[in-house]
Amino acid sequence: MMTEIAATVESNRTAVAAPEDDWTDLFLFLFKAFTMFSIIIASILGNLLVIVSVMRHRKLRVITNYFVVSLAFADMLVAVTVMTFNASIQLTGGKWLFGYIMCDAWNSLDVYFSTASILHLCCISVDRYYAIVKPLKYPINMTKKVVAIMLLSIWVAPSFIFIPVLCGWYAAPGLEEYRVTHPDECTFKANNIYAIVSSLVSFWIPCTIMVFTYLAIFKEATRQEKQLHARIGNQMLLSNRDCNGDTLGSSGSNKALTLNEVGVHNTPTKDRNIIKMKREHKAARTLGIIMGTFILCWLPFFLWYVITSLCQACYVPEVAVTLLFWIGYFNSTLNPLIYAYFNRDFREAFKNTLQCAFCSLCRRPPSDLEALEVRRPSLRYDDRTRSIYSETYLKHIDRRRSSEVGSSL
Repeated sequence: MMTEIAATVESNRTAVAAPEDDWTDLFLFLFKAFTMFSIIIASILGNLLVIVSVMRHRKLRVITNYFVVSLAFADMLVAVTVMTFNASIQLTGGKWLFGYIMCDAWNSLDVYFSTASILHLCCISVDRYYAIVKPLKYPINMTKKVVAIMLLSIWVAPSFIFIPVLCGWYAAPGLEEYRVTHPDECTFKANNIYAIVSSLVSFWIPCTIMVFTYLAIFKEATRQEKQLHARIGNQMLLSNRDCNGDTLGSSGSNKALTLNEVGVHNTPTKDRNIIKMKREHKAARTLGIIMGTFILCWLPFFLWYVITSLCQACYVPEVAVTLLFWIGYFNSTLNPLIYAYFNRDFREAFKNTLQCAFCSLCRRPPSDLEALEVRRPSLRYDDRTRSIYSETYLKHIDRRRSSEVGSSL
């Protein structure tokens, strides 16, 4: 009798627990599906918006944005060809539904497009390095031909780690036998040599270059800011002395010349220089945010990748591995958001493009981003790239304005 009662109680507990487990599993499934597809859709639409905006607005068609468009294309391919297959694995309980050949193709595309995205960020940091640290050499070194060669190298370099995956040369010992006995799994386990070489090409070397270029940009921006403020302080001191009559000459011509010089220093030129300096430093901060986001997204994955490849006994839970993959993928979604938030020209272009996209009868032409220069103090790209805050350029402005004042007298 007691046995029957115990069995009845146990069956009731099981009946109560089963619906709770079903609801928990359903919630987790819906949460994963919503999160993954949100990242995929945001990445595709965001990077497509970058490409269309640059194509529609002439002002955005500058050398640096060639890298940005190519980066957006690589990030969009990451979303289409890599994230979608990974999402299918996660939503089917770890099962691979597309066969042996597609498994190798997916792994190779994952390596290829993710590496291309990272190399684009590296080249953007190099471009900004020359524009800010070596502004006089920038127009000479960073020509369209050089940019084309850099972009070609970006898309060719990942082939050296893409082909071994496609041909199966990357596999750790015993992986092929495991895959034959488990055809419903798509496992990526690299041997030691491939793990080291691929991680160097995909992350460690580009990351090192980005860190050093940003440190150089930060130091140069700080030096230029101090130099400009020192010059402005000296000009203000000279202006005060001249107004007090300490250095004004007794003749009318000398007095008129000095007052005119003081007037030049009080014109909006000084304010424009400060605004230009802030824009240059804001570009440096934007690059720093992009670099910081890139490191935060990919560093955990590559640490896991290298450690688990070299340490066969090391074990990481499958949930953590999935999270590491998707944090890295999420970097492709964040890049256009960073541009939209920190670059005013991109914000205006995005706004105009979206207004036309959501209005079916809209025939609005691309917004004139040049008109924004009238409404707000800003910079043309050509002026920014020659770094107006450098000492050479400022001295050139001073000499030119002094000659203009002398000629007018």
